[in-house]
Amino acid sequence: MFTAITHSQIYVLDQDEALDFYVGKLGLEVAADADLGFMRWLTVSIPHQPERQILLERPGPPRLSTETAQQVRDLLTKGAMGGHLIFSTDDCRKTYEALRGKGVEFTEEPTERSYGIDCGLRDPFGNSIRFTQPKA
Repeated sequence: MFTAITHSQIYVLDQDEALDFYVGKLGLEVAADADLGFMRWLTVSIPHQPERQILLERPGPPRLSTETAQQVRDLLTKGAMGGHLIFSTDDCRKTYEALRGKGVEFTEEPTERSYGIDCGLRDPFGNSIRFTQPKA
C-alpha cells in the first residue's frame, strides 16, 4: 500500500507571482521548475523537506480543456476555487509578525484553539493557508 504523500496541488493564475509569494514571502524553496513543453512543472517545499512538494499549477491543458480551464480561472479569481494548505510552526505569533513584516495580508490573527495556536491567510489567488503551533 501507500507509504507517503509526495505531492499536493493548488491552482495559481501566474506561476512567477506564485514563486514570489511562496518563496519570497513564505520562505519555501523551489523543489522543481521544469518546462515539460505542454506545461511548467513548478513545485515548492519546506526548506530541507523536498520529499513533500506543492505543485503550483496553472489551470490548462493537458489536464483541463481550454473551456474548463477558463471556468477554473474564473472561479479562482472569485475566491470560490481556492485550495487549502496547512503548515506547522514552532512559534505562531513570531511567524505571523515576520510574515506581516513582508507584506502578507492575513484573514485571521493568531488565535488560541484547543489544539494550539493558529492563524489564516490567503495567497494572491484565493488559496487558503493556515499555520499552526501545536499545543505542547
